[in-house]
Amino acid sequence: MKKITIVGLAAITAAALLFAACQKKAPAAAAADPNAPVTLTVWCWDPTNNIYGMNKAGEIYKRDHANVTVNVVETPWDDVQQKLITSLSAKQTANLPDIVLIQDNAIQKNVGTYPDAFLPVNGKVDLSKFAKFKLDVGNVNGKNYGVPFDNGATGTFLRRDIVEKAGLKVEDFNNITWERFIELGKIVKDKTGVTMVSTVANSPAYLMIGLQSAGSWFFKEDGSLYIKDNPVLLRSLEIMRDMINAGVLTLVADWNAYIATINNGTVAATIQGCWIMGSIVAETSQSGNWAMVSTPRFATIPESVNYSSQGGSGWVTLASSKNPDVALDFLDKTFAGSVELYEAVLPRGMVATWSPAVASPLYSQPNDFFGGQKIYSDLMGYAEKIPQVKYGVFNYEARDAVARAMTDILQGKTIAESLELADKNVSFLIGQ
Repeated sequence: MKKITIVGLAAITAAALLFAACQKKAPAAAAADPNAPVTLTVWCWDPTNNIYGMNKAGEIYKRDHANVTVNVVETPWDDVQQKLITSLSAKQTANLPDIVLIQDNAIQKNVGTYPDAFLPVNGKVDLSKFAKFKLDVGNVNGKNYGVPFDNGATGTFLRRDIVEKAGLKVEDFNNITWERFIELGKIVKDKTGVTMVSTVANSPAYLMIGLQSAGSWFFKEDGSLYIKDNPVLLRSLEIMRDMINAGVLTLVADWNAYIATINNGTVAATIQGCWIMGSIVAETSQSGNWAMVSTPRFATIPESVNYSSQGGSGWVTLASSKNPDVALDFLDKTFAGSVELYEAVLPRGMVATWSPAVASPLYSQPNDFFGGQKIYSDLMGYAEKIPQVKYGVFNYEARDAVARAMTDILQGKTIAESLELADKNVSFLIGQ
């Protein structure tokens, strides 16, 4: 029995040695092919600006990375947000893109709600040359998740020919109060029959422009709700109501109708983020008739200034991406590394916050469409003076509640009771 055991052990040992030898001779697994085809899928909206910019970035990156193709899927912002929530809540990420464009005031909410769904870019993308105010909106717990794209600095974009027909000058609208803006708007309407500005009926855009101009928001710095007792919000609503009652502001059904009022001369101006220039210059017949001045401020609120922000967005990479390193390298080499890219999108109103692009000679050139005004230099000056606010995790819940309050006010409810209801509804939703 002992003899059989020894023989058996010898056989086992020999087999083990043979197996080990075979393992050593087996070829190593092939390394991943760095030149294998890669497709980066991107969700974003607006063919004139964002989609154009992303496609241009894809072209630039492909010159040195022939195997990488950027596939842009046009996705309206509301759909982007809804699809992200649906997929991430269900933990079904197979159909999500590699990169998604997220509005500045929603980045913190998305990352805060789904902290494992998005990749921080620190150490992968050089953020050192971006304006601080654009980096702050994408910072969560000390990490940056958004690669900034467009600048949301606001301006008052005016039809020079219309205001001059009313006996006014462009300069009359610069560095003024909302109260004075209403007075001037009445003159334009009386003299020309043209309404001063328009907005989508259920949009709180003017309210948000007013809030940020005074360094205020729907929430305080500590995250507590700031709606019913917010004096800036109260005054913003009063101004909007007064503009409508005075015939200075007209409400339209949707975004397409809003753009139409700008392009067909229904209004004499628009107060909006500078990205609106892409839609303004699309109507080439109006070249030379436009100008830009600063945003109105509140006469009764000392903190209010003639500078604000509306819109703006950043590129965010999904953790579910099959090619995260490629996605981050792509963003680093283009939106954080290509002056050419920013020069290409500049005529469409996509003003950079990346300092090497701002140093481009294009930023100091007169713009013929805007009557020879050095509009990009002016916008960069505006951007430096925008008060910063913390949008918070529940920004959209608060925004939607205030938009409903605005509708109630226009239907006859008092501002106080409408804000009281909005405050109560948001408190319930967020548990405060």
